[in-house]
This record gives sequence, C-alpha cells and structure tokens, in this order.
Amino acid sequence: MANAPSGRTQRIWRDGQLVAWEDATIHVMSHVVHYGSSVFEGIRCYATPKGPAVFRLRDHMRRLLDSCKIYRFGIEYTLDDLVQATVEVVAANELDACYLRPVVARTGEQMGVFAPNAAIETFIIAWKMGAYLGHDALANGVDVRVSSWRRAAPDTFPALAKAGGNYLNSQLSKLEARQDDYVEGIMLDSFGYVSEGSGENLFLVRDKVLYTSPLASGILNGVTRDSVKRIAQDLGYELREHVLPREMLYIADELFFTGTAAEITPIRSVDRIVIGEGKPGPVTLAIQERYMGIAGGRFPDTYGWLTTVPATAGAAR
Repeated sequence: MANAPSGRTQRIWRDGQLVAWEDATIHVMSHVVHYGSSVFEGIRCYATPKGPAVFRLRDHMRRLLDSCKIYRFGIEYTLDDLVQATVEVVAANELDACYLRPVVARTGEQMGVFAPNAAIETFIIAWKMGAYLGHDALANGVDVRVSSWRRAAPDTFPALAKAGGNYLNSQLSKLEARQDDYVEGIMLDSFGYVSEGSGENLFLVRDKVLYTSPLASGILNGVTRDSVKRIAQDLGYELREHVLPREMLYIADELFFTGTAAEITPIRSVDRIVIGEGKPGPVTLAIQERYMGIAGGRFPDTYGWLTTVPATAGAAR
C-alpha cells in the first residue's frame, strides 16, 4: 500500500488472534468512540545483541490490568496471557524494535454512558517509531513551557489509570505548547504544584539531588519513572519525592522528562528561562546512558527488565 503510514505493521493481536492490520477495526457506535472508555499502555521493544527485547513488559501489563480494575473493565486475560501475546505480536511482525500499544476498550453498538453490556475488546498493536520528541531532543534537550491547563483534581479522574479519556487534557497542553513554538508543556496539579508533561513524568536536579513529584500530584505512576528512580539511586544520587513549586523549575540545575516514548529527554529551557547551562547536564546524561544501555542490551540487565522475543514466537498463528 503506497500511502500506508510509515509506522504501520502487518499483524495486530485482537482477543487471542493475530489479524491483518486493516481488519483490526471497530464500529463508529463503539462506546469508546463516544465516551473515551479505553485503557492502554505504551511499551518499547529494543533491538539488542540477543535479538528484540521488550522493556519491562510485565510491569506495563500489570499497570494495564490495574487500569482495567479501576475503570471496571472485565478483561478476561491474565498477566501471563498478555505477556505471551505481546511476544507473539513482535515476532509475527518480524520486528527488531518497535513501540507497542496494548488497548482495552468498550466497543459494541450501544448508546449511553452506562453500558453494562458493551463488549470489552483487547488489542496489542506494534508500531514502528523512533524518538518520540526527535533524536535532537534526546541529544540536546527541548524547550518547554508551563501549561495553562492543569491536571485534574484527585477526586475527578483517577490519574493512576492510563485511560484514553484522561488524555484529552494532555492534548490541550500539547497543542498549546506547539502553537507557542515549544516542544512540550509542563502541567501543574490542581493545587498549583508541578505535575508532569502531556505524556511524560518529570525529574529535577538541584545540587546533584534528584526531585520528582509524588503520585498525589496527579501524575501517572510511570514505569520509566520507576526505572529512573532505581538507576539514580544505584548510581549514588539522592532522590527526594515531594511536592514541587513551579519556581523550582526555573532554578533547577537540570530537568528531564521520562516516559516509554520520550525515554530520557533533557529539558534545556522552561518559559524561555535557560536551565543550567542550556544543555543536558551530567546527572541527566549518566542516567540516560545507563537506561539506554540496559534497554539496548549494551549493559547487563541486572534488574531483569528485558523480555527477549524468540524468533519462533509468532509462528503458531
């Protein structure tokens, strides 16, 4: 197909079957289309010397199941089922590296917010994707702004669920940032403290101490965030997790985003205020090097984070 999107692959896992890309469709009356009723994950598979390996697959799928529980999605698959299905998708598409998007959605053909009989369908999509914010962003950092849009209050949307509807808020922040010639926005929580980016968690470095906002600041409990916390502490850095006032962004020595898509992306300015020396700092670079080294198989996987994809995994279907 000449006009196919560059990221598309051949096969998608849909409720236990590997189907052709073009067949993985839903009806316009699907509940998710009208009410945003989906939960999902973003996972990366990296090319390593031992073959393709999915980064922290079980942790991502556990969070997917947590999101299903929070939003009362009656998913029929176990953690082991979802892990095996992901491995099959990578192998069936003969990919060395990719971005993976598991989605659980209410579909069917039923109108109304309350839809107890709406079907629950599960998909796992493999997508060819490079650096989310661009290779230059990983190497040199990005310019961001504090968004005028805030994260929802804790008694509105459950931030610990990675739900499709939650990202309408993120879209507004991202659109605002891009319209003002920034790469990304940093959102504050409902109390005015630093929360996160539109799709990334945030770390701040001051005097070689790392700071990050707590879960109570309306952030997603990021898998990459957790990886960075563990790497930073093992590298000997002190880490503090507590609420951060906006002005701490401006006086930081270093700032960086973390996320499956964004990986470890340095921030060189906030609201046109230069952060540190205006380039990735030593703490950011040390953590970025260790993270990418483990993910890419250049450093030993001492944490057990990689799930290797056998070459024959997709052959059965």
